[in-house]
Amino acid sequence: MELTGTQTALRELLAPEMTEMLEQRRTHEARESLGYLLSPEIAELIMLLKPAHRAVAFRLLSRAQMADVFTHIDPDGQEALLNDLTGEQLTNLINELEPDDRAELFEELPGKLVNKLMNLIRPEERRRTQVILGYPPESIGRIMTPAYLRLKAEWTLTRALDHIRQRGPNAETIETLYVTDDEGRLLHEIRLADLLFAAPQAQVASLAGSKFLALSARDDQEEAVRAMEVYDRPVLPVVDIDGVLVGIVTFDDVADVAEEEVTEDIQKMAAIEALEQPYLSISIVSLIRKRALWLGILFLGQLFTISAMASFENILNSAEILMLFVPLMISSGGNCGSQAASLIIRAEAIGEIELRDWWRVFRRELVCGLGLGLLLGFLGLMRVLGGHWLTPEVLGEHVVPFALAISTALVCIVLWGALVGSMLPLAFRALGVDPATSSAPFVTTIVDVTGILIYFYAAILMLRGSLLPEAAG
Repeated sequence: MELTGTQTALRELLAPEMTEMLEQRRTHEARESLGYLLSPEIAELIMLLKPAHRAVAFRLLSRAQMADVFTHIDPDGQEALLNDLTGEQLTNLINELEPDDRAELFEELPGKLVNKLMNLIRPEERRRTQVILGYPPESIGRIMTPAYLRLKAEWTLTRALDHIRQRGPNAETIETLYVTDDEGRLLHEIRLADLLFAAPQAQVASLAGSKFLALSARDDQEEAVRAMEVYDRPVLPVVDIDGVLVGIVTFDDVADVAEEEVTEDIQKMAAIEALEQPYLSISIVSLIRKRALWLGILFLGQLFTISAMASFENILNSAEILMLFVPLMISSGGNCGSQAASLIIRAEAIGEIELRDWWRVFRRELVCGLGLGLLLGFLGLMRVLGGHWLTPEVLGEHVVPFALAISTALVCIVLWGALVGSMLPLAFRALGVDPATSSAPFVTTIVDVTGILIYFYAAILMLRGSLLPEAAG
């Protein structure tokens, strides 16, 4: 039976079959069935099983496969499996994990369990793990791996190839090799292909290029995402403050970071605190807590909308038809502001714009907001005039001033929404706050309150003496 990563339905059908085999202790058949699956598929299948069967299925895997499958299981599932493994199995698993995967696991576990696991690690592996844990959270040092190959500049290619044969099986990748000096400082990088096709007695230094790209271990993980995106590299070296090579970052590690960052930004843009766990794993209490704060803040913000409308109660009493267009006004401004905020937040996230570009952004959104405002203003004008054609008795001779008031208010509100939506993320960035915090609901709430003021002042200005009495406002 051959399953692919896209055949989720088949894996779910396999879960009852696997359960039956485990209950009947047909372990040989169960192990054989797992052998047809890739590691991510085994991880998904194990999490589909009942809790009592997960550890049993996991124990059927080889030591190396255990470590690979383990990295594809969510943190809660990992902790549960660790508690169900025997002492020997636990020791083997922890020592088989790559240092970066081990460090990531330890970040998620309770301190008491981490201390227990640390005592099970071989001294060399413990040292490598502690080095990674010594870097700040969310830094590149936390996702790097020390499993790389380094060469000396004075080596011949024959010696270099012998070194690769000896150390290569334990390296994360052998496609890119790094040349260091006696103090471990990174000097050059070499592709394996170049080394294979060169003369055996040539020195490593003769193949080294003059330029290479390296990441700083203490930089934010987003820098690794940007570097790999810009330079299209599957692996990048990581150096410390002195230029000493301390590890490498591979594409799969950066892909995980990119997914986490995008997920976090999307959640913040929806006015939700970032979730540290998958949606189905996080508790209901935590889910409510992470959504309640922003909902409460936005609720209080909308109270200002009510206050703004209440201050124009005399205007509404004089021309009740103004009330009918309030939803149109606040939705138009809020939608335009949300669009602008989303565009700027994304452009900032992928490095298309920086703080120094604020004036260029302002000018572009000024033009865009004006253009969009004129478009919606025209549609609003047509709506009023078209409605008057159907029910001429509602506005009578005041239809033209009213139509102009509606269209003018729409132009101003949409323009204001575009400017608020584009400038707020940049202002947050200048204050050191994540721009994603200026979420669409947050921008919408601000534009709602100010949009009401713009709408009624436009109405007072253009309808005083016609639909509104001279004393209005």
